[in-house]
Amino acid sequence: MVKKIEQPITGVEVVKAGAGAAVEAGAEIIQMHEKVERPEVLVGATYKIKTPLSAHALYVTVNDIVLNAGTSHELRRPFEIFINSKNMDHFQWIVALTRIISAVFRKGGDVTFLVDEMRSVFDPRGGYFKKGGRYTPSLVAEIGDVIEAHLRSIGLLGPARGKGGESASPEPSATVADAAESSGIPHDALHCSHCFAKAVVALDNCLTCLNCGESKCG
Repeated sequence: MVKKIEQPITGVEVVKAGAGAAVEAGAEIIQMHEKVERPEVLVGATYKIKTPLSAHALYVTVNDIVLNAGTSHELRRPFEIFINSKNMDHFQWIVALTRIISAVFRKGGDVTFLVDEMRSVFDPRGGYFKKGGRYTPSLVAEIGDVIEAHLRSIGLLGPARGKGGESASPEPSATVADAAESSGIPHDALHCSHCFAKAVVALDNCLTCLNCGESKCG
């Protein structure tokens, strides 16, 4: 049956090419904040930490939320962190740490400050060397390294660059690195008065810190 339209049609326009972008531009852009609800499924990555401090590895999982999915304003932001291990020695403070970090993630804003805060934590009993001769002052600092790597992978931090395009991550000097790689830190190493790490050994008859390079010989 044909129905005759007797009144003029108003409020209608022809959508032209490119109008979709204008519609998207006018849509509300969602930023990360504490009221954003957790979706049923999150994307993320799990990182393995193996230290000489324990026979068991730690597994750090960082899950991300995708905001404004499918638009030009799509953002991937960290939402929560979990740390699991068979070693229960650090259970209480690890649970507390993950809850605090997750709360900071969900708060939104610039969360990259966590990396520097965690990497500045020193273990009073001394740290340990990772593969490649890099000294890590504490387990908390290494968890900070994992968070830094994850933030770089999702674009919240750019690649670490120093002079000449080289990595800007802190590395021990050549002499210190060679000594650390060949012998590690002796059990009788002393505590450094400068960085507080238990990493002071005698190099060429001079007390030198394998962590920061502080030397009693100037």
